[in-house]
Amino acid sequence: MTSASTTARRGIVAVAGLSIAALALAGCSAGGSNGSGGGDSITIGTTDKITTLDPAGSYDNGSFAVMNQVFPFLMNTPYGSPDVEPDIAESAEFTAPTEYTVKLKPGLKWANGNDLTSSDVKFSFDRQLKIADENGPSSLLYNLDSVEAVDDTTVVFHLKSENDQIFPQILSSPVGPIVDEDVFSADSLTSDDEIVKGEAFAGQYVITSYKMNELISYAANPDYEGILGAPKTDKVNVKYYADSSNLKLDVQEGNIDVAFRSLSATDIDDLKKNDKVKVVDGPGGEIRYIVFNFNTQPYGATTPEADPAKALAVRQAVADLIDRDEIATQVYKGTYTPLYSYVPAGLTGQVDALKPLYGDGNGGPDADKAKASLEAAGVTVPVELNLQYSNDHYGPSSGDEYALIKDQLEASGLFKVNLQTTEWVQYSKDRSSDVYPAYQLGWFPDYSDADNYLTPFFLIENFLANHYNNQEVNDLILQQAVTADPAERTALIEQIQEKVAADLSTVPYLQGAQVAVVGADVTGAEDTLDASFKFRYAALAKG
Repeated sequence: MTSASTTARRGIVAVAGLSIAALALAGCSAGGSNGSGGGDSITIGTTDKITTLDPAGSYDNGSFAVMNQVFPFLMNTPYGSPDVEPDIAESAEFTAPTEYTVKLKPGLKWANGNDLTSSDVKFSFDRQLKIADENGPSSLLYNLDSVEAVDDTTVVFHLKSENDQIFPQILSSPVGPIVDEDVFSADSLTSDDEIVKGEAFAGQYVITSYKMNELISYAANPDYEGILGAPKTDKVNVKYYADSSNLKLDVQEGNIDVAFRSLSATDIDDLKKNDKVKVVDGPGGEIRYIVFNFNTQPYGATTPEADPAKALAVRQAVADLIDRDEIATQVYKGTYTPLYSYVPAGLTGQVDALKPLYGDGNGGPDADKAKASLEAAGVTVPVELNLQYSNDHYGPSSGDEYALIKDQLEASGLFKVNLQTTEWVQYSKDRSSDVYPAYQLGWFPDYSDADNYLTPFFLIENFLANHYNNQEVNDLILQQAVTADPAERTALIEQIQEKVAADLSTVPYLQGAQVAVVGADVTGAEDTLDASFKFRYAALAKG
């Protein structure tokens, strides 16, 4: 592989120290009858939400969790590895500095009987670039110039820049699912109902029943020929919960086999004391951060009082006042830890770029410094800040998390915070439409490389759509992605973090983990919490 794979491998060793709690429940027996091959069915519970099943229209963990089960990928991460390998491809390699050639396995089929060919591959990436949905992952394809279907099993990706160290991993990310050109629209999003009705699946599972954000039923796909192999369980049902208290109740009563995202820190702490559960640790890379919309934040570019210096001072004051340690301990009881960087601790190139610049210089808040920043810029206090958070996407503790952030900002007398909340499906639309001046986001990595914490956020055309525009940062991000020398690339990654820390496009403040609850008779939990950061139902089985 490229040097990026080596970099990722080094980084993941440390990332594995980030705790993911998986609670194994004794005596849970929610599964149904045996399938034709892989054993009992599995019932999974989650509070996560699906935005859309169309890979061009969503870039969130809840949607990608479904895509991982049902869509094929050219590249994928085997269980227990951070590195990507050919999935439905038999080979994938650079055949020229700007040409990445993939050979598909012969005879591939969609679940509906259609042939899966290089034409579908070209179609999948062409439509990502054409649709370029604001809530989609198309920004990851910044280095893709064109896609050529040479014959039925050969596809060539023509890249803009040479020696792309990241492109193989991007093919395994949310922009990478291959879709059936006979089912999906070429220039607009395809509805979930059309996708399910069209049986446009070629992953480890197919969807047999679908009620959005209520219940999905999966069945093993006997024609899947990818690297992950046949599922251990033939049938999987995923139940979506509106509230984590009901999820916890069903865990305690044995009504579900697996609970994946999200129980509150209090619930986790309580369940750890229950002798019917045990805790399993795995790697993680989630971060939490506040996004500023550079147009609509106080003194933003489209506000009546627009002033870049005052807008920066407002962002600096927020960074000065947030007490990360208090949030981590009081709200999350140590399941999250303070984050002072855009890249989580453990990945190669990570530096605590924000720590020396803001607060007391040692990670703590400093109200006097915040006041001085605002006064120097001529900002009238208190600053009125409309701050939005999702009440359902990032777990039940988000309300407590943002109530505490509001208290921290207002206790200084420098801010008046109008705290508001919206459910995720609407939230994901509003946040990219300039509705929120400042808002909560979390990030679950697509691949284990620092690039995945920089490229989606800080390119000029980025996923956040927050109007951040720094040409120097943009160019450095593009440069690191094509720098083969590991030391040189690491230095560039560090430099990017330092420059973004000065601009404060976002204010990161926590890094931590996800939570899964697994029945005692269910095996494979450790595999689902592997180094690829992807939770795959196919590894689970009734023991």
